[in-house]
Amino acid sequence: MKKNILLLLALVFLNSCEVTETLNINSDNSGTIEFDSHRNENSYMQIAGEQYTKETVFEDTTYIFQDYIAKYNNNFVKYTATEQEMFNKFKNVKVHIKKSAFDKDFRTTISQDFQKVADVADLSKTENYISDIVHNYALTAEEHYYNIRYTLKDNQFNRVVSITDEAMFKEQKEKLESYNKVYQYNLVQTYLLKYHFPRKIKSVSNPNAIISADKKSFELQFAILDFLKNPVSTNLEVVLD
Repeated sequence: MKKNILLLLALVFLNSCEVTETLNINSDNSGTIEFDSHRNENSYMQIAGEQYTKETVFEDTTYIFQDYIAKYNNNFVKYTATEQEMFNKFKNVKVHIKKSAFDKDFRTTISQDFQKVADVADLSKTENYISDIVHNYALTAEEHYYNIRYTLKDNQFNRVVSITDEAMFKEQKEKLESYNKVYQYNLVQTYLLKYHFPRKIKSVSNPNAIISADKKSFELQFAILDFLKNPVSTNLEVVLD
């Protein structure tokens, strides 16, 4: 029952959420990535009803993933070498959480500086992995059925999304589809990619991508629930000059 309630709350949030994934790559393959998730107030108000005006929460917190590895090192060292290596990929990831009922600003911004594209972590998992370290949870208990990674070789960039647990993927997809049938709100639930490159773009595999006038960046938008129901559909291949 608790699991179903948590899933429902997560889906309510996702159905009123806007996500922007911004990637900037420099000429030496270094760069920055930011995963910004914020609540769309008009959408959330439709779901929350009168509870919307009764919110009192305020939080403004910033931390680095490495801080939790250090603080909960007794838990961290219990993980396998492979799991520790995966966590270490997040070491310099920075998280800023802002929740203000007064300003109606609910936002989580997760960012990372990297020396090469292959170092980029799957930032959407950051908060869950921190929870694992704090509570000494087994990674096998994670409800993640997909993984996002990035590659850049010669003149080709790839955003690679793969399914890591087919059974869980099928289960979550069915829940998402049934949820859509129950909640027929006109909600904003967008996922926007904003990618910037040091060289001109020759082609993007998704025809819906909007390439900038200088041909060094593009934007691509899709629905969050479409992504969750079919993550692989957001794979991208970008060919550069």
